[in-house]
Amino acid sequence: MERTVYLNGEFLPENRAKLSIFDRSVLFADAVYEVTCVIGGQLLDFMAHMERLKSSLSKLDMRYTVDTDRLLDAHRRLVAGNGIVNGVIYLQVSRGAVDRDFRYSNDPEPTVFAFTQPLPRNPLETLERRLKLIAVPEGRWNRLDIKTTQLLYSSLAKTQALEAGADDAVYLKDGRVTEATASNFFIVTHDDKLVTCPLDGSILAGITRSLFLKVARENGIAVEERTFTLEEACEAQGAFITSATNFGTPVTQIDGRTISDGPGALLTRLHRLYVENVPRL
Repeated sequence: MERTVYLNGEFLPENRAKLSIFDRSVLFADAVYEVTCVIGGQLLDFMAHMERLKSSLSKLDMRYTVDTDRLLDAHRRLVAGNGIVNGVIYLQVSRGAVDRDFRYSNDPEPTVFAFTQPLPRNPLETLERRLKLIAVPEGRWNRLDIKTTQLLYSSLAKTQALEAGADDAVYLKDGRVTEATASNFFIVTHDDKLVTCPLDGSILAGITRSLFLKVARENGIAVEERTFTLEEACEAQGAFITSATNFGTPVTQIDGRTISDGPGALLTRLHRLYVENVPRL
């Protein structure tokens, strides 16, 4: 079935949605995006995604006013029109179309589009997965706190992992673990502390990461936001990734070294707390 997509205020069949070859998202990856998970036809943590979108736009001096009500309506119409029960909505905002120039201008109208995709698996069941990762050196640009469409290095790393028989890659910066290609990374220490890289510019402030940390602290689980080595990750009690579509998914191996054989009691508890507390619209 052909999808209905959203482009600059219009809802169109996907084969009629066209972008200019001069759009700065095409020429310079001058665009930001958000991916909102849909479970049971409901949008998860939509308002948090809109706040991060505003932050990304501001950091890039991209002058697009986020009309939350209008975008919420667009998301809901796409969910309904495409019959999405479990899936995602991808939303992108670029600086618009203008003749190629390294100096940007905010005069063009921003290009805004969104589309739906079904999920290959239900995030409510991600505890059943057992992810194998490889470690790769950090090679992305230094503004990782901004959710931009500059994703080529992550695409290369993900493909390298899959071709090596793994599921994903985790980045190492100065010998320290930061995050995976499209998700945040956590370890659980042997004294049941939850540890993840701090928001020091080397990772994205994940929406799911934030809620996992919030429910952990509210329920008496010790949390440390600090750097850690690959060796510490491999020697941990457990490890997992978080993202909009992974919720909390166990990582059982890195570079062939076994960490655990499953989610463990702490991740199982956190996954339940997340599902119970994530805002739905």
